[in-house]
Amino acid sequence: MTGPGIALAMQPGQRTEHVLPDQLLDRLAGLGTLLDRQPLENFDDERARRVLADTEILITGWGAPFAGENVLSLAKGLKLVAHAAGTVKGIVGEEIFNAGVKVTHAAEANAVPVAEFTLAAILFAGKQVFRFRDFYTADRDRDRTYPMQRLAIGNYGRTVGIIGASRIGRRVIELLKPFEFKIVLFDPTLSAAECAVLGTEKCDLDTLMRISDIVSLHAPSLPSTRHMIDAAKLALMKDGAALINTARGAILDEAALLATLATGRIDAVIDVTDPEVPEKASPFYDLPNVFLTPHIAGAVGLERARLGEMAVDEVERFLKGQPLRYALTLADLDRVA
Repeated sequence: MTGPGIALAMQPGQRTEHVLPDQLLDRLAGLGTLLDRQPLENFDDERARRVLADTEILITGWGAPFAGENVLSLAKGLKLVAHAAGTVKGIVGEEIFNAGVKVTHAAEANAVPVAEFTLAAILFAGKQVFRFRDFYTADRDRDRTYPMQRLAIGNYGRTVGIIGASRIGRRVIELLKPFEFKIVLFDPTLSAAECAVLGTEKCDLDTLMRISDIVSLHAPSLPSTRHMIDAAKLALMKDGAALINTARGAILDEAALLATLATGRIDAVIDVTDPEVPEKASPFYDLPNVFLTPHIAGAVGLERARLGEMAVDEVERFLKGQPLRYALTLADLDRVA
């Protein structure tokens, strides 16, 4: 065996297609010994025991089996877990961190398409593109859309409220800078000076909900953030305002959101729900002021290659003795999604 043993663990198939294409697998094989080009789907069969016995670097991804004491007992030389996806919760156990194994993840790569999707959603929501489309295709004339152009819509001089200066929230703020928006930010962990450095104005949550034309959620899903946007917060929103959620469904009180949307007072772009797939009778599917997508803001298709590239880059840095760019500690798990 030449170089450290490198193993893969993820659910092969549709979700992980494009994450580790052949060129990335070849690159891994040049960094060490790629023990098996086929990912492990569990850690309790004979193939897994054989592969893990020689594993020093484990690359995980979507659908990977849980790695805890079970993996440590088999991979006694394990030094690094590089997660080629976003959150490691439910994938990497505390035992891995406590054993001194380095852990890194590719959430930064997944943030790129989410931020891009959010930018598009903000611009379309501000210009009421979805309503224009619906009226135009339904009527097949412009009798309703011509008068709409005189309304106070569009993106010039609008206020965008960002909830959460997460990696995605910060990318969205950066993408918004070329436009003539006023950007306000709610994040209790940042001072007014730190918000100003980001190019935003620090705002309390109630004020943000009240003054924003478009509100975009980027807070992590934690017990402390569950239903942080409730009926009282939604009631503060301007008539005609739009709410965008590309974070997690549990951040919103969805019963309160649906009740508010049913009045037609606000619009929403919803990419995530709680549960992840709404019931077939859910009003999310039918409300004309909701643009619903099936959790596609994150990496899909060719965008997934960024995840694998970031994981392989981290492996290379680790083997060269360089600091990991996206290392996680056990303490980080309490504040990240």
